[in-house]
Amino acid sequence: MSRNYKFHNPEGAYFVSFAVVEWIDVFTRNEYKDILLESLSFSQQNKAMEVFAWCIMSSHVHLVFRSADEYKPEDLLGDFKRFTSRKIVQAIIENPKESRKEWLLEQFKKAAEQSSNVNKYQFWRHDNRPIELWSNKVIAEKINYIHYNPVEEGLVYRPEDYVYSSARD
Repeated sequence: MSRNYKFHNPEGAYFVSFAVVEWIDVFTRNEYKDILLESLSFSQQNKAMEVFAWCIMSSHVHLVFRSADEYKPEDLLGDFKRFTSRKIVQAIIENPKESRKEWLLEQFKKAAEQSSNVNKYQFWRHDNRPIELWSNKVIAEKINYIHYNPVEEGLVYRPEDYVYSSARD
């Protein structure tokens, strides 16, 4: 991974994007998006994660955050991704309405077989591409990018109309 894509400043605010393996559209079901929201809320309340902007798309998540405590930003994000990975895979397994269950689990299993640090299922891609936000201008650019992502995808006409985004906040 390039030096440009690492967490260098433990107190810095970062823009990250992380995607489901193979960019699979998992977040077409609200119950899977809700798992992410619950975990974000938990991280804010219990792990001092400050979240400035977020958006859940069908295959990936955008986030602007920083660690407000002793947690390193990479550890916060790693914990979040590990927890949500297990929780979402379990939700897929237990969801009787999930028509793609076998196919999804097979894709996650294939990804895990190609990874040295995943046992059964790999849900998230390993790359996060953290970008430290060093100025108000860059912060505004990244937040606008996050909030306009659903508009660019044709999901809504205005950012604040997309329910799974902080734009309405």
